Amino acid sequence: MNIFRLAGDMTHLLSIIVLLLKIYATKSCSGVSRKTQELYAIVFLARYLDLFTDFISVYNTFMKVVFIVSSLAIVWCMRVHPLVRRSYDKDLDTFRHYFLIGATFVLALVLHEKFTFQEIFWAFSIYLEAVAILPQLVLLQRSGNVDNLTGQYVFFLGAYRSFYILNWIYRYLTEPRFTRWIACVSGVVQTALYADFFYYYFISWKNNSKLKLPA
Repeated sequence: MNIFRLAGDMTHLLSIIVLLLKIYATKSCSGVSRKTQELYAIVFLARYLDLFTDFISVYNTFMKVVFIVSSLAIVWCMRVHPLVRRSYDKDLDTFRHYFLIGATFVLALVLHEKFTFQEIFWAFSIYLEAVAILPQLVLLQRSGNVDNLTGQYVFFLGAYRSFYILNWIYRYLTEPRFTRWIACVSGVVQTALYADFFYYYFISWKNNSKLKLPA
């Protein structure tokens, strides 16, 4: 494992901690897209089908379990928790995310590295993760104002993929047989979706003002 991969994993983990902290401390999920969280739960469940069949390292297994459990816990809170679910912005979270699920699964059937059960679902998870943030970004644009913890969550989530791009570049330069082109292309697309958010996040930080996204 290289430093860029580790930084990406830690930033990803930090984004989840920030989101869980927001939900736990405020007993609110206002400003958070449940549809994005459901997409991430599907992403991790599809990607880590090898959890009980392929052992790589304790670290790898631990991170897989953390991502699966945390994503399911967030969805549970937003759907079931009596206090948290009341604050869900249903009228703003209207992105038709099932189209993303269908489109990315079809894409995985067409574009994959190996035609096996696990590889199809791995490709599906990569494609779906690339666009899973869309419902969240649309919700934030519709709401206008972004609270601090939600803004931090989205920022760290975008930063995680940026570190992974550096990880792939490093591996391409140092590993002669590195060919994960699906992950690389999808990662670039995913990071590009954050460009507008990063711009307004930087402006907010520079001016020491509240983060606002244009409708």
